[in-house]
Amino acid sequence: MGRAVNLPGFRIFMSLRIGLSLGLVLVSLVTSAQSSLTSCRAELVGDTLRLGNAFIERLYLFNQGQLRTVAVIDKARNKRWNLNSQHPDFSFPNTMVSASVQGSFTHKNVAATATTPAYVQAEVLTPLGDLWLKRVFRIYPDCPAIACDYYLKGHLPFAEQRGEANAYDLRNIESQAAQQAGQAQAAFMDRLTLPSLHVQAKAVEFFDATDQNNTLVQEYPRLAYRQEVRLRGNLLFFQEVGQPTGWFFLKEAPVSGVQLAYPGFDFTLKTNEVKVAGLGIAPQDLRPDIWVRGYSVVLGLSDGTETGALLALRSYQRQLRQSPADEMILLNTWGDRGQDKNINESFVREELKRAARLGITHFQLDDGWQQGKSANSAFQGGSFTNIWQKPDYWRPDPAKFPNGFTSLRQDAEKAGISLSTWFNPSIDSSFKYWDKDASVLIDQYRTYGIHMWKIDGVRIADKQAELNFRKMLDTVMQVTQGKALFNLDVTAGRRFGYHYFYEYGNLFLENRYTDWANYYPHYTLRNLWMLSRYVPPQRLQIEFLNKWRNTDKYPKDDPYSPGRYSFDYLFAVTMPGQPLAWMEARNLPEEAFTLSELISVYRKHSRDWHRGAIFPVGDTPTGTSWTGFQSLPDSPNVGYVLVFRENHPQSQGVFSLMKLRPGRYSFTLLAGEGKSFRTQVGTEAKVAFQLPTPRSFGWYRYEKMP
Repeated sequence: MGRAVNLPGFRIFMSLRIGLSLGLVLVSLVTSAQSSLTSCRAELVGDTLRLGNAFIERLYLFNQGQLRTVAVIDKARNKRWNLNSQHPDFSFPNTMVSASVQGSFTHKNVAATATTPAYVQAEVLTPLGDLWLKRVFRIYPDCPAIACDYYLKGHLPFAEQRGEANAYDLRNIESQAAQQAGQAQAAFMDRLTLPSLHVQAKAVEFFDATDQNNTLVQEYPRLAYRQEVRLRGNLLFFQEVGQPTGWFFLKEAPVSGVQLAYPGFDFTLKTNEVKVAGLGIAPQDLRPDIWVRGYSVVLGLSDGTETGALLALRSYQRQLRQSPADEMILLNTWGDRGQDKNINESFVREELKRAARLGITHFQLDDGWQQGKSANSAFQGGSFTNIWQKPDYWRPDPAKFPNGFTSLRQDAEKAGISLSTWFNPSIDSSFKYWDKDASVLIDQYRTYGIHMWKIDGVRIADKQAELNFRKMLDTVMQVTQGKALFNLDVTAGRRFGYHYFYEYGNLFLENRYTDWANYYPHYTLRNLWMLSRYVPPQRLQIEFLNKWRNTDKYPKDDPYSPGRYSFDYLFAVTMPGQPLAWMEARNLPEEAFTLSELISVYRKHSRDWHRGAIFPVGDTPTGTSWTGFQSLPDSPNVGYVLVFRENHPQSQGVFSLMKLRPGRYSFTLLAGEGKSFRTQVGTEAKVAFQLPTPRSFGWYRYEKMP
């Protein structure tokens, strides 16, 4: 594998080794990471390209760079599939192109950063006439998946996508031509010949634009058949029926409904083949001398169980961003619909005092801190267009903040709170002013130490907009040496979804307001619960609101209105994610500040709670369910469980927990109602929880007893 790799920036792991000196930790971690990279393999021997690690290997026929998968090896279960593919893994619609000259292969070790671990990178360049294809593979140690990023440059004269054929319009299956007519025409990034005739699959589609959507996950189970079926989604799980192994494809792209150059589907499945469609690049996006980045594809392996598949996926997702600095309890005052009417230095100073009483860690100045007026302003004349014709648009408003943010920063630091601001990049001409936008954030970082920004108002209308927007983020990341954290808003517009731009920070998930009576605690809980099966909830910012406001906006007999729940319950709903106090703290009654007791307990355990892989358990939240979340750390003998008794008539809920070995366990109550208890767990891993009243919760740490 070549030379040893230099690994600076291991501060993200320091907290894992409490009790050791920092010097010993650094030496240990560098040595460990260098050693673990030796398990990764990227080599070309003859015409066989081999990529993998201790868990997975994928073998290709190099074929002048037109890679064709010939085998996949599940090293954890000692299983090999020889795949008889007759076509290159990557292909274009209606166009026959072949390698004009021999392709090339290189590889290198990529050092760890402040937010990402070290990995091995393998690059394959393929010349195809007037087109160049570049595949950049990422191979992480201790991860049962291999990722590939796709780039193109040059010219490709392929025809427009043809529409999907309707199954009811096709001729009978006796006609081979009819079968061919039903096959999809699209740019395919990857393909595998399936190892069995009997394959079951499940595609998972996601939805953002949460101002319009309140169901964010949809699953589509399918059986492979001789006729091709097209499926939408960022995820496809599939396996041989009855076999103890499973596969998954993750398409790292925005949600299906907003992808660029979208063919109408993401995967095709038939008896002997599965393919990944939709590169995110149209012919007009290509340039002769610039690499244009498309979407990415990840192939992973698991043990064939649902739990195994989810853990394998989560193992990969944890490689993309690892930063303790992402932990936060954030206060943003926009949730009380004050817009920009109230924000000024004295208002923020008083909010900081109340935030400190609650135990808030971050305060975000939303729209209104700047001199320019946005289109969301409560005052007349606001706009997002032609921002850079107004050079002082992104300066702190001197009437509201005569000292800039200098004095507020001092107040925040005394209170142990980090400042953050809202920012709306200029959308003019596909973010052509991305460098000026970046300079605003860099100036805030250098002047005030601000390193977190809520990024709003984004519209990725075309590929150039996506490329320029990424340039803005990358520039700020580089200047801040990886300290930047972008709070990416996914509430509206053509944006990033849950599996794209992952490396830049967390997601502002949804706008909900008591003013509009569209904030219901069980809605928020349901969205988080459904997403957390496939998306780490730790990277989702989840709101709780002032339940004492606008009680008159809800029907008096509504059993699910916010006022029916305790303030602690509303906060507990957010704990699997990053809690967002979506309110003006000045509007809280005095009794609300008793929440600080729960927040204190949460902050004590949140690092360990979030360090584990958090998944949903129990039933889907409906307002009347027993539901919850489980955090699985690396050790199988300890973990956390957060259970909710919604408005359910029974005081006992029985949960089947994940990865719980048979034995006797102690469950220690950390917060909420209920009591600590001990119980014997059998092979079905069922545990009964008692909560005395409806609309209550219990947060437990469990440990297997000797």
